Amino acid sequence: MSDPRDPQAHEPENSSPAEQPGQPLSRREAREANRAQDTEATQLLPGVIPAAQATELIPQAIAPAADADQPTARAGIFAGISQHPRAWLISALAVVFVLLGTGSVFAGIAVGSSASASSVVVPSSSPKPTTPPPRPVPTAVADPTHLRTCSIAAKAADPNLLTFQGSVINATTGEVLFDRNGATPSRTASVLKTLTSAAALAVLGPDYQLSTKVVAGSAPGSIVLVGGGDPTLSAGGGSVYKGAPTLGDLAAQVKAAWAALHNGDGVEITSVVLDSTMWNPEDNWDPTWERSEQTQGYQPEVTALMVDGSRANPRAQDSPRSNDPIGDAGKAFVSALGIAGLTVSTGAAPAGAAPLGEVKSQPVRTLIGQMLPVSDNTLAEMLARVTSKVAGNDGSSASLAKVIPNALVSYGLQPTGVAIRDGSGLSNNNGVPATFVAQLMAKVALGGQNLNIIYDALPIAGKTGTLASRFSGANAVARGAVNAKTGWIKTEYALAGVIHASDGTLLSFAFYALGAINSRTQPALDTITTAAFSCGNNLSNN
Repeated sequence: MSDPRDPQAHEPENSSPAEQPGQPLSRREAREANRAQDTEATQLLPGVIPAAQATELIPQAIAPAADADQPTARAGIFAGISQHPRAWLISALAVVFVLLGTGSVFAGIAVGSSASASSVVVPSSSPKPTTPPPRPVPTAVADPTHLRTCSIAAKAADPNLLTFQGSVINATTGEVLFDRNGATPSRTASVLKTLTSAAALAVLGPDYQLSTKVVAGSAPGSIVLVGGGDPTLSAGGGSVYKGAPTLGDLAAQVKAAWAALHNGDGVEITSVVLDSTMWNPEDNWDPTWERSEQTQGYQPEVTALMVDGSRANPRAQDSPRSNDPIGDAGKAFVSALGIAGLTVSTGAAPAGAAPLGEVKSQPVRTLIGQMLPVSDNTLAEMLARVTSKVAGNDGSSASLAKVIPNALVSYGLQPTGVAIRDGSGLSNNNGVPATFVAQLMAKVALGGQNLNIIYDALPIAGKTGTLASRFSGANAVARGAVNAKTGWIKTEYALAGVIHASDGTLLSFAFYALGAINSRTQPALDTITTAAFSCGNNLSNN
């Protein structure tokens, strides 16, 4: 069987003389032969002859041309074309087909097309460009962040600060500028009095007055002295509390009212009942307090009825306190009445009893002003208990854990982690994060919701109260620029308040030095406070 790839195989055995090789053709016969070959070539277009067969025809079609004689000017390749035009045309078409097919294959690979190499897709028109969706733009552009470079880290690392915790806030913006374990609840010492003051202002209000009353008793001739939690009530021999109410004034009211009530019926006052039941009289001393606070004159037993803060010397801020504040108040009242032979007992006033007299303390705003500068524990505990009662609780020490934090929420504060054991800060079991205190002090600095009363009462560095003798030496640059509450117990020194920084920034802060305090701990607190004063809003947390 003949090989279809052989050019000679395409010539039929019975070919006409015009198709015999080597035989001359007339011009007409040549034109007809060429026209017939063109027709065959046209049928060998891509898609009719396989590409592999076409490539095999190339060398066989060229071979006769390579072996052809070259006797004339038409020798060489043109002679080959002239002698074998059909073969050359087939070869040329095969080459074009292979080139087009190969290009289509690579183009298909490039675009991932699955179309065959013989199929060429020509787009009817250029694709329309698509417009990408607009990029999202933030509705508000964040303000640039201030690059702060002033560090107080070295001061905070002073070993005299022991276990140091602290927080400094830009009081105007609320931004925390410095923090060292500020979120850790810890004891506060007397810094807690600022929380007690704020709670009293929220619940009682700045004009609330503590009241001591006398009412008629249930028995004939009996009167009842009802304590209202006022430690400033004075026996009349002088007082550390300016403007304090006196038992002499109360006794005069009682005698006048008794006379008017009985109008000569002959009933005289024969007995006095002491009512200290505003809260449980036995709930008067926290077991975490040291009794030395009482004997050294810093804290009395907390009873709703007492005179002169239960001091042995009413004119001395720190004076040993009595073991029987209720009984001492009864004796002082009987003395003020000037009635001999009266019997004294304890009990509770009958409901709806007729009033015979009443004296009131200075308003809460004034009491805070008397408490904070000298860190009066007695006023702090009494204000805390009265706040509990007015808030609807029982006035117990245990109720303070709920009453004080709840009251502080009214200032927009979140007392997370705040644990309150007392109103004065004497207990080691109080736990308040320094950051929370600094947040409260930021509110105090701005003065809203009557908190300006606390600000006005804070000691001033180098000038007033418990800060009068502090901020000396290199720290004197901050004198007059720090309004802060001091704190001191045997396991801590603390300082918290407001700094008027050197660059005019209003800062609030709280610093705790926890542990075995020494004589250098307090100056170290002054030093880091002065450093914050110097940094101002450039204070860095690094």
